[in-house]
Amino acid sequence: MMRKSQKNPSGKRKIVQVFARIEGRAVPFEWIAESRISKDFDLSFVILNPGPSEFESCIRATGVPVLSLKYRAKSALPRAIYELGAHFRAHHPDIVHTHLADANVAGLLASRLAGVPGRMYTRHHSDFNHIYFPHAVYQDRFMNSLATKIVATCETGRRVLMDMEGVADEKIKIVNFGLKMELFDDVTDEKVEELRIKYKTKGKFPVVGVIAKYIEWKGIQYVIEAFREQVLKAYPNACLVLANAFGPAHIKEIHRLLGQLPQGSYSEIKFEGQLGALYRLFDVFAHVPVDPVCEAFGQTYIEALAARIPSVFTLSGIAREFIEHERNALVVNFRDSEDLAKALLRLLAEPDLAQRLSRQGRKDIETLFPLSRMIDSLHELYSL
Repeated sequence: MMRKSQKNPSGKRKIVQVFARIEGRAVPFEWIAESRISKDFDLSFVILNPGPSEFESCIRATGVPVLSLKYRAKSALPRAIYELGAHFRAHHPDIVHTHLADANVAGLLASRLAGVPGRMYTRHHSDFNHIYFPHAVYQDRFMNSLATKIVATCETGRRVLMDMEGVADEKIKIVNFGLKMELFDDVTDEKVEELRIKYKTKGKFPVVGVIAKYIEWKGIQYVIEAFREQVLKAYPNACLVLANAFGPAHIKEIHRLLGQLPQGSYSEIKFEGQLGALYRLFDVFAHVPVDPVCEAFGQTYIEALAARIPSVFTLSGIAREFIEHERNALVVNFRDSEDLAKALLRLLAEPDLAQRLSRQGRKDIETLFPLSRMIDSLHELYSL
């Protein structure tokens, strides 16, 4: 059992969530701020960002206290650690819960130095550092040593922590992301039409959707190849929509591939806040990470099915736990653009299959990933 901070006279445990360099919004954490966690605990947020952000504004709108600290790059880590440490010593939180690499370093180290009894971070990446940045594995291991608990978002993340980094099972708590289903239901036709015009998909068919950052392991290159080689040939008026379209390490390669497509056959969207309406633009959806472990969770798997979009997936992250071929989606081989193209064309050619998959997919999300389950899991974690 986690000891309570000796300097906190409040009957409620003090929980501080720490984030760094959030672009746009982070809707699941806005839901946490609106949930019973903010009522049953003394919840506050610290956001390390270059300046004011939409995320900060949304959290403030819930009434949960927010401390904003100016932070632009890793060179500012010493100052961030100092400022966080001063904040923790002044407010005596019982638990500090950090998210994303820079927040993990600053928040966990500062909380350890300040004597915070409960120190946890959510592991938002899987084996990424082991594959692409081996030197950063030392940082991961250091974070593991500083934390008293580590939140894995699915079984894949738990296995990486245990098998690749030697973390004890009892130190890990699995908390799946959850969704508010009304986000995908309370969408007006007017809003969808507005986005069709904005992103130039009006009159296009089919619209093939992808929501993934420009990172090599997301597999976007295979979607573009499938779209170019087969989908466009079958449907010359098709449109490929790439949302979350940023990621400096892979953007040149993506743009090289997009340059091989006809003008007007694709659209890039860096950020769109109307997520439910965005999914409604898509006739079919694809998310094809390149191996079973690269996704730590894969939020877009559950969003696409919640939005009732017929989908083609490879099995990575959370998909390994509930996606079944021809039951709630079509499953294709890793790194296989031809297999992907055949699956997309099959969904378009067999509307009864597409409807059955999308109907079952929505049922599965309602059962397995309601927001209430995520909130209950966090509540239990904070109550230990």
